[in-house]
Amino acid sequence: MSDAMIHVEVTYALPEKQRLIGLDVPEGTTMLEAARLSGIDEQFADLELGKAPMGVFGKVVANPAGHILKAGERVEIYRPLTADPKLNRKKRAKEKASADKG
Repeated sequence: MSDAMIHVEVTYALPEKQRLIGLDVPEGTTMLEAARLSGIDEQFADLELGKAPMGVFGKVVANPAGHILKAGERVEIYRPLTADPKLNRKKRAKEKASADKG
């Protein structure tokens, strides 16, 4: 890592609580390192940074430990899905079909 610093943001959200933390990190800092430096995991008891999926501006990053951040990027820590998207689509389609008949 160099001596130059960049500004990034780290965010995580639950339905009842959201956090966005801005911080300056050395150039060459990875996504996972920035998340740890932010201390966001101390504010959410169930958050495991090493296991949580992460992305930048809505794009999932497969390897957060290897993704070098650029100035201004926002690290998004994603929650696990609480419902299966396929099942939800089937349910909505079934409800729509029932509504169309009635």
